[in-house]
Amino acid sequence: MTKELFKGSVVLNPVPAVVITSRNKDGVNNAFTVAWTGTICTNPPMLSISIRPERLSYEYIKETMEFTVNLPNTFQVRETDYCGVISGRDVDKIKHLGLIAKPGEHVNSPYLEEFPINIECKVKQIIPLGTHDLFLAEVVGSHINKNIIDEKGKIHFEWANLINYCHGEYFPMSKKPIGQFGFSVAKNPLLIEKYKHIKSYTEYRDEKNNKKPKKKVKSKVKKKK
Repeated sequence: MTKELFKGSVVLNPVPAVVITSRNKDGVNNAFTVAWTGTICTNPPMLSISIRPERLSYEYIKETMEFTVNLPNTFQVRETDYCGVISGRDVDKIKHLGLIAKPGEHVNSPYLEEFPINIECKVKQIIPLGTHDLFLAEVVGSHINKNIIDEKGKIHFEWANLINYCHGEYFPMSKKPIGQFGFSVAKNPLLIEKYKHIKSYTEYRDEKNNKKPKKKVKSKVKKKK
């Protein structure tokens, strides 16, 4: 396979698109979109977000050391994009979009009620990196829509119609899994049966290399002399 070499740049895609809500010490709320976020620790539960220092939310979060991550669904992609391109210095984005900001349970920053998943966070450390600063935060509580939780208490993120961001565009999350953690070495008959149709890359490659070329179909139309 032919590769093309690029200079150092972050081409890690796709990533989740989330809307971060915060509140300053004067009680003013703001919302802005972040695509550079991720889980960084299980115990204590922690995540990270990267923010440019010139953003208004950077000021709010650094002031209070709290924020809330709101995961949008496919019906909220326009709101998600708007929060990423319009400054809170010019527009009260939450009010303009008609979103409902509910009081946080463990933090003073609000959460967006319409969004299916909301994660309350407290900042533990801020690391300057360059164009962005990295905020390391502990998750202190979450709000999850009941309609994406099954009878056993499992959260089905695929039911929430979440979105991700890839090279400037938004894409829906697939509802059909193509595997499960540990399925490649599974001994459980049910798990083996569930994913037996999933081939390895080497199987795909070998099938492709060994495939015989299709025979050309001869035309039955007689050529005019």
